[in-house]
Amino acid sequence: MINGIINVYKEEGYTSFDVVAKLRGITKIRKIGHTGTLDPDATGVLPVCIGSATKLCDMLTDKTKEYVADMKLGITTDTQDMSGQVIDEKEVNITTDEFRDAILSFIGPSKQIPPMYSALKVGGKKLCDMARAGVTVERKPRDINISDIKILDIDDTSAKIRVNCSKGTYIRTLCNDIGQKLGCGAVMTGLVRTRSGSFAIDKAYKLDQIEELAKKGELDSIVTNVDEVFSDHKAVTVSGENEKRVLNGNQIRLDMKERSVRVYLENGSFAAVYSFDKNKDCFVPFKMFL
Repeated sequence: MINGIINVYKEEGYTSFDVVAKLRGITKIRKIGHTGTLDPDATGVLPVCIGSATKLCDMLTDKTKEYVADMKLGITTDTQDMSGQVIDEKEVNITTDEFRDAILSFIGPSKQIPPMYSALKVGGKKLCDMARAGVTVERKPRDINISDIKILDIDDTSAKIRVNCSKGTYIRTLCNDIGQKLGCGAVMTGLVRTRSGSFAIDKAYKLDQIEELAKKGELDSIVTNVDEVFSDHKAVTVSGENEKRVLNGNQIRLDMKERSVRVYLENGSFAAVYSFDKNKDCFVPFKMFL
């Protein structure tokens, strides 16, 4: 039984659900979840949690992301990328410096309106399903933070950018918003997720590579153990009464001043992450992995 995270390189044409379905077939394990949807046309890092690691899906989804995106000015589509219908085309009359300034102006905290073509739900229905039915609904702006944008290549009508951002940031919406600010429109023409939390693209594996490793019985070699995600937490081994308490998911007392700790049983197996509760003056379970 595998319990851990595989850093998958999602290829173009696959949905995030396709990746999960394929991995279920490869591993013969049903309990699998991904950590952040990538559009079918996008490629790159998609950490997938297996077994008890699925308890980490929400935590890993919350991590910051890094993307490399291509964008083109003068075009607006209903999906904000090249998969949609062109709804407007305008002549581009700006300088490279104006383009650069507009891009960099989006660094920092802001509010972003999610696109209609997204998996977000309003009233129990996916926005993308409503959009395909020709229905447009009001979406509430969401708080996002773009911590950095690096311009990798730029001319008067197109650019390649590297974006570091918070969860929930839509890069195609960022491209669209840049185009709106310039008054000529813009569309995202390509997207690669190069990092999700600590998982980077240079250590991501394509599905056929994962399948080949599984056939050789070497799948464990690319699985990140659950406790590695908490490597910045101090490790503590419990025994006796404290071990019994951990096995039952109860609070424990430790003679240390830490906000959170990785807890191991006496036999060396990883059991849980515990956090200090000031009100109770003890450590309480945060995530159990027994």
